[in-house]
Amino acid sequence: MPTEPKWLTQVHGTRVSDLDRAPPLEADASITRQRKVVCAVLTADCLPLLLAGEAGECVAAVHVGWRGLAAGIIESAVRALPTPPRRLLAWLGPAIGPRRFEIGPEVREALVRGETAAGLRSSGPGVSGPGVEAAFSRQANDRYTADLYLLARRRLKQLGTERIFGGGECTFSQGDKYFSHRRDLKTGRQATLIWLD
Repeated sequence: MPTEPKWLTQVHGTRVSDLDRAPPLEADASITRQRKVVCAVLTADCLPLLLAGEAGECVAAVHVGWRGLAAGIIESAVRALPTPPRRLLAWLGPAIGPRRFEIGPEVREALVRGETAAGLRSSGPGVSGPGVEAAFSRQANDRYTADLYLLARRRLKQLGTERIFGGGECTFSQGDKYFSHRRDLKTGRQATLIWLD
């Protein structure tokens, strides 16, 4: 790394810290246009999202938990960047997978409301294929499993970002590679970092 990462105090919200204008603060995303400034997020089941302008003009690191996703952290981060969304590259890092992320009906409802607030249709093809229902699977105990990767892809595509990579790792299932709060209850964190050379 070129310098020490700029660590945020992550709060599961929608605030974005512009590291070019102020030191890191309570936020769930950081952005920079400067070389050798390291944006960083910590996760243990939440989704780390990295964004970069295709011309290397800006980068962002985003902590996407279900609360931030429902509230619009992806939209806040994309809009804070000086690059049109269609010219961004996105990478989805390791997070709890769709077979392991069990939620209650109230969390499912919050995520569906967030989709509606973001302008996504809850049923039908939507902007990126299946409707939001495809992101949830009902379980026998009146709970659901949720696909954070599918929900994040829908949000990014709604904004106009089409080049999306990653999204195949499960922190819960791959205990030999990743920490998982839900699996271990007490856990460490993965750091996800991005910077401009």
